[in-house]
Amino acid sequence: MTLSTAPPTGPFGEAYRETLQTLSEGSVHRRFDPYLDIDWDAPEMRLDPDDPRWVLSPVSDPLGATRWYRELPRERQIEIGRWRLANAIKVGAAFESVLIRGLMQYIMKLPNGSPEFRYCLHEMTEECNHIQMFQELVNRIGDDVPGMRPLFRKLSPLIGVAGGYAHVVLFIGILGGEEPIDHFQKALIRDGANLPPAVLRAMQIHIAEEARHISFAHEFLEAHVERMSPVSTAVCGLAFPLVMRWLAGEIMTPPRSFARRFDIPPEVFAEAFWRGPQSRAILSGYFGEMRSLADKLGLMNPVTRSVWKLLRIDGPKARYRGEPDRAGLAAA
Repeated sequence: MTLSTAPPTGPFGEAYRETLQTLSEGSVHRRFDPYLDIDWDAPEMRLDPDDPRWVLSPVSDPLGATRWYRELPRERQIEIGRWRLANAIKVGAAFESVLIRGLMQYIMKLPNGSPEFRYCLHEMTEECNHIQMFQELVNRIGDDVPGMRPLFRKLSPLIGVAGGYAHVVLFIGILGGEEPIDHFQKALIRDGANLPPAVLRAMQIHIAEEARHISFAHEFLEAHVERMSPVSTAVCGLAFPLVMRWLAGEIMTPPRSFARRFDIPPEVFAEAFWRGPQSRAILSGYFGEMRSLADKLGLMNPVTRSVWKLLRIDGPKARYRGEPDRAGLAAA
């Protein structure tokens, strides 16, 4: 199926339209349904609260890397790991809802014939499926986790809507949320995929479809940033690392109630999120592709590089999408 025959509008060329058509066709022919593609009631998909596979990875999880966690009794490691993973899944669902609000606000302003309208709706459809999948997983894990930290949870409806009126910052924010989650899930799978099968299957589905979403965000920013004024480009150059660091903190850091629930000492919590050398290496590793993209967009200069460094998310650029964080692995 080709895109509609409405006259093309906007300043974008045929290559951009063809890319969006390819992504849209992928969403039609390579899609997943959480209730068709996961056999939730199969015996092997049953989630055991005492499964040792809940133990946090010392390589990819910043709390799992701490000596305090590694020296806990195995039963306590399982309990903490299960809660942390369930909460991370709940956070992923919440972020998807923010993304949907922003995209819906954005596309309803687009003119007829916009090349972005159809694909944005495909992406939102997939994100709705991801929310269903993640919530089903949380329900079956059984821990009553809160998800986002309290302030972000309260502000999230406003953040999504506001993003629809600052579309370039919206897509920087989309990457600021999607990249850490995608990187974290890929790292877990590369680390041996020692996860309960239902969790592993949900992550595989999410990674497969997020590849399209991340590709679209890259293409969107390349198409839009090059048409911005020098002042707007400078603002985006500063916003890029600030948004990345802010959203990584909101999405990858558990709420303080987690530390209170499991009696995690303040110094251990600080070491894990994000003041210890290994946790800082993990945090920086989330953004190798983003540093490459910022450079490609012309948003890296002496001033913006100093911001990346000040926020401790500087480091080597990824040579290709999906490149493992070798520096983080070496630190681990």
